Amino acid sequence: MARTTRLIKSLSKLVLPSLILVAAAVGSASVWFLHEMSRPKSSTYLVTPQKYGQLSSRGAQITDEHWSNADNTQARGWLLRGSPNSPAVVLLYKYGANRSYLLNLAVKLNEATNFTVLMPEMRGHGENPSVKDTSFGGCEADDLGSSIAYLKNLRTADQIPLVNNMIGVYGLELGALAATFEAAKDPNIKAMVLDSVPRDSDDVLEGSISRRFPFASSFTSQIASLGTGGYYFDGCYRRVPACEAARQIAGKQVLLLAGIDQPELQESTNKVGKCFPASTAVETKTDLSPSGFNIASASIETSEAYDQRVIDFLRFTLSSQ
Repeated sequence: MARTTRLIKSLSKLVLPSLILVAAAVGSASVWFLHEMSRPKSSTYLVTPQKYGQLSSRGAQITDEHWSNADNTQARGWLLRGSPNSPAVVLLYKYGANRSYLLNLAVKLNEATNFTVLMPEMRGHGENPSVKDTSFGGCEADDLGSSIAYLKNLRTADQIPLVNNMIGVYGLELGALAATFEAAKDPNIKAMVLDSVPRDSDDVLEGSISRRFPFASSFTSQIASLGTGGYYFDGCYRRVPACEAARQIAGKQVLLLAGIDQPELQESTNKVGKCFPASTAVETKTDLSPSGFNIASASIETSEAYDQRVIDFLRFTLSSQ
């Protein structure tokens, strides 16, 4: 018996340090991956409102606005005002992009509808972001709520509300997940265009890792996911699946888009489409080529057709209710 005890102690002395080293290595790797992926590589603006305004009178009317989020962090966005007391649309982009990616859509939407359009800069994105880390959809959802509150407080020079109770949201990938989370609790949102909806925040994290570190990305994403609880101790990182959030979205109008260029997001979008309650009217077009995820590299004709689909849906749903 004593010999067995000594053997166990000897093995423990050999194995335990190795286990501690492995745990420390995994923990360090997890924190490193999260730190890298939560701060997307800075992307310069494709075009600014100042330059766009040289080609479009509407573009020249865009202003740079600032407001506070619910957690007292600072938010910013480009605003294109529409007719007083009319609907408004908030545009949210994918991970790794910035608000300039949606500038052309915003101007065309405003020209076609006279809706007010807001392009917020999401956490960790854009040039010199005020909030350095993205939370892969969690706090971005709360930020969307703050953006809507900011819109509803806007007034004209005659103190007429700029925006009525009809709010629409366009969300792409990360933006689509944030929009889904927020729409589950925000009655102000009446219509949504959701393109390439991820399964959850882990899915956004995994996708970002696979594009930046394609080698063994499934393994590295699992390591990164292990550290989200500690890294996002403030609760920003949500583990709620998009499908679960969609079940809480009742009485709204939804257009789901996805494409064959992103098969995993195409699959997850189709699954989310089955989760909405019967009271929500859902249109689905998930065979696009490409989806909005890669629309920047599409032909002019394809890009214009995509934008027109989005504009027509938001114009009809927000004007007819």
